[in-house]
Amino acid sequence: MRETRRFVQRYAFYRKFTWRLIVLGQQFSELSDKHIEFIGQQKIYFVATAAESGSVNISPKGGDSLRVINPKQIAWLNLTGSGNESASHVIQNPRMTVMFCAFEGPPIILRAYGKATVLHSQDDSWGKYAPIFPETVAARQIFVLDVDLVQSSCGMSVPYFTYEGDREDLANWSEKQGTSGIEKYWLKKNQKSIDGFETEIAKRSGLDVE
Repeated sequence: MRETRRFVQRYAFYRKFTWRLIVLGQQFSELSDKHIEFIGQQKIYFVATAAESGSVNISPKGGDSLRVINPKQIAWLNLTGSGNESASHVIQNPRMTVMFCAFEGPPIILRAYGKATVLHSQDDSWGKYAPIFPETVAARQIFVLDVDLVQSSCGMSVPYFTYEGDREDLANWSEKQGTSGIEKYWLKKNQKSIDGFETEIAKRSGLDVE
């Protein structure tokens, strides 16, 4: 009986919360308190960028890598990976969409649209944002999104998934490489996008290019 009561109470809360948040899709000029609460509950988010030409990029992001600075601004930490598309795109065209999608609870999709700035370790604003994220040798860039539009919609066709935990593979690999190894990897793999666009990672991270 107790478990049944909890389920009913939880369902009633989720239903009330969902309709307040969605109501068949709404648009907002900034993130509300409930949007921010919802974002804080998500274990994964998706980032979309595109330059003036070439490929459109969509990347899944996880871990403790995103912060809502205020209702009009989101920042996320970009860790080292084989591609560096977001940086090359934002340099050419600052538009960015960050999407959050519920895989449990109410069927909610939340998108934040706006213009992004990419920060590297030698940029003036790096010191403002870097301390709000966990320190890691894998840190490559920080993206700051100034939000122009927030849109909520239903995710009624999105399947349920259960969160089991974060992967440790990237952290383990990064620690093994160390700072020197990571920087060499940037120079080898991260200086251009798949379309040949410059990412400026060497210059803006203070690295010498041989």
